[in-house]
Amino acid sequence: MSKNKLIFKIEKEEYCIKIRDYLKQVEKLSSRLIRGAAREGRIYVNGNKIKMSYILKKHDLIELDIVKNESQNIEPEKMDIDVVYEDEDVMVVNKKSGMVVHPTRSHPQGTLANGLIYYFREKGENCIVRLVSRLDMDTSGLIIIAKNQFAHMALSRDMNFKEFEKSYLAIVHGKLKEDKGTINLPIYRPEEDRIKRVVDKRGQISITHFQVLESYAKGELVKLTLETGRTHQIRVHLSHIGHPIYGDSLYGIKEDCDFIKRQALHAYRLKFPHPKTGKIIEIESKLPEDMAILRDELVGN
Repeated sequence: MSKNKLIFKIEKEEYCIKIRDYLKQVEKLSSRLIRGAAREGRIYVNGNKIKMSYILKKHDLIELDIVKNESQNIEPEKMDIDVVYEDEDVMVVNKKSGMVVHPTRSHPQGTLANGLIYYFREKGENCIVRLVSRLDMDTSGLIIIAKNQFAHMALSRDMNFKEFEKSYLAIVHGKLKEDKGTINLPIYRPEEDRIKRVVDKRGQISITHFQVLESYAKGELVKLTLETGRTHQIRVHLSHIGHPIYGDSLYGIKEDCDFIKRQALHAYRLKFPHPKTGKIIEIESKLPEDMAILRDELVGN
């Protein structure tokens, strides 16, 4: 693989099929990516532009240019972005709490996406913001951004594989009955409430694995790894089993402590295969200051 191209060489007779089928079935590229690249003339065989009905031959060399001119209606804003990993395809940032990840009607500016657009323009990179993972405004931690269409497609596809892991740290009320286990409860969004979710048999399958890391008199520090990625999944699951997250105004206890002003939830670890090389990338971030202060307070009680 080169920096701006995907390169495939046909080595087997069974791959002598239409190039469209080869790219989709063998290389696992999305139909959308293939159509767009073909329409824009970014697919070559042996240095020549071809049609998608072209029948491949042994020793053919396919090149797909992944660079394309793109724009996004997001206003660039200069801001401090904590970049913890970056290459030509992927970027991982450590988002602070209180920041919305993408502009909305109520938050048109000051979002992570505004800052990323500015960051890309300053570096002279023709990238748009492609979020592979998202976090609630008041959840801190690691977020993956794809820097091109291929990387976004590959990472989104691979999120369903065991090599892709997203783990969180939460400080919860009370003590869980077991130090390690799995919460497998369906999550549903009632029609009358577009924000809050509930555990309900009508909902989608939702699986959260947990492990207690530290135990205090009035709470515990818990590691949570998602097998599925439903909206508010960790918050809903923990609240439902009687151990809501400290500071969670939506699913938690109203008479909460004064040591944290948001849900004590941090996306602290990512593990994923690189979209081009397949190499496993593992990244961790430390407990943010406000959660560390809360933990110290609970340790002292």
